[in-house]
Amino acid sequence: MANWTTILPSNLLPDDASPEWLSKGDNAWQLTAATLVGLQSVPGLIILYGGAVKKKWAVNSAFMALYAFACVLVCWVCWGYRLSFGDQLVPIWGKIDVALSQQYLFERAFMGYLPNATMVYFQFVFAAITLILIAGAVLGRMNFYAWMLFVPLWLTFSYTIGAYTIWSLDGWLSSAGMIDYSGGYVIHLSSGVAGFTAAYWVGPRLTKDRERFPPNNILLMLAGAGLLWMGWTGFNGGDPYAASIDASLAIVNTHVCTATSLLTWLLLDIIFFGKPSIIGAVQGMITGLVCITPAAGVVQGWAAIIMGLCSGSIPWFTMMVVHKKSELLQKVDDTMAVFHTHAVAGSLGGVLTGLFANPRLCYLFYGKYNRYVGLFYGIQTGAYSHGFRQIGLQLAGVAFVVGVNIVTTSLICVVVKLVVPLRMTEEDMEIGDQAAHGEDAYAIWGQGERNENSRFSTHNDMETGSSKAKGHVEMT
Repeated sequence: MANWTTILPSNLLPDDASPEWLSKGDNAWQLTAATLVGLQSVPGLIILYGGAVKKKWAVNSAFMALYAFACVLVCWVCWGYRLSFGDQLVPIWGKIDVALSQQYLFERAFMGYLPNATMVYFQFVFAAITLILIAGAVLGRMNFYAWMLFVPLWLTFSYTIGAYTIWSLDGWLSSAGMIDYSGGYVIHLSSGVAGFTAAYWVGPRLTKDRERFPPNNILLMLAGAGLLWMGWTGFNGGDPYAASIDASLAIVNTHVCTATSLLTWLLLDIIFFGKPSIIGAVQGMITGLVCITPAAGVVQGWAAIIMGLCSGSIPWFTMMVVHKKSELLQKVDDTMAVFHTHAVAGSLGGVLTGLFANPRLCYLFYGKYNRYVGLFYGIQTGAYSHGFRQIGLQLAGVAFVVGVNIVTTSLICVVVKLVVPLRMTEEDMEIGDQAAHGEDAYAIWGQGERNENSRFSTHNDMETGSSKAKGHVEMT
């Protein structure tokens, strides 16, 4: 061991709790970033979903998110983490094992100057939010017991495959050189495709719910959206696994792209529908966050602006124009428009990453030169083969994630259907939360009388005129 006592202050000296390889600063930031990502789910998406749906589904929607968060953590430490980041079994999957022993958790992680315990926690919150995003596609009719089975099965047989293939050092697409900085593929494209597929198998909501599904509390929805936006600081800023300049760049790019996307969506709403919609603005915010995610730390600021313009316009077009003309999109009832805001925006971000990835910034993140070269930089420097290879890998990643999630999600839904019904009964869907959980979101009024017995019990739908006039697909 080096004689650190002569060159380091006492608070930085290695000891049994702080081995030589551990960076206290990096570890502190990583734990903070992970907690920010966790707050996106609990309470972020819990209150966003709870506010964005009809009043009768507020409890059920929020509870699906809460359950998924807890269930994923237990599965993650028991087998999910090692399937995603452990020793290779095949090029798309790791060997099953636990991540619970003190010896393993105290060892150095596969990347960064961090212990496995920190990495397990950081990667868990990413896995959890993926399942919660899938829930957004099936709100308002999926049997809660079916959801209880779906979550561990999908985590095990779909999420871990994507995570290992794209993020693990030995994974097939990771080894080939595909770029997914923070989850545009592993999280957003996966959740968008899986959510859409699950919505197909579960079937649509009641006709009257599809025709009229106003948010029960727009301000509550906005509070959840705000936590989602600010939590993305940890989502993208934590992926260098270090408190580095690349982390700082990723954070700035994230917020610049998101703001640009929100403003773009807002302007399109005003131009084509005549009114600024807060629901539309939130959708534009989400597509911006999703689009920049695979590129956050490997593109320059001007590219983040361009990506924001694209993420505020292309998903807007698919949602407002393509959706209405497509029989398949009309048939599948994607409650929160997860397909548009996550699948479309995630694949868009992945392809744009293949265009704008800066070799110097890729070196800061990956530690390798001339391996990760966006097409535009390849053309600029004459390295055409590198640039075309990168865009090819990004497209291959889209095809792989889409294919895996359609197949695995379909098989899981079929298996779950053999055990319990995927859908609630028609009678229970008429009632909502009371039928599913015996609870109401707004159960009391004044001195404790039940809300439905008070003179305020008549529910005044809060659907805005602009939302109805524009035919907005339901939020997210």
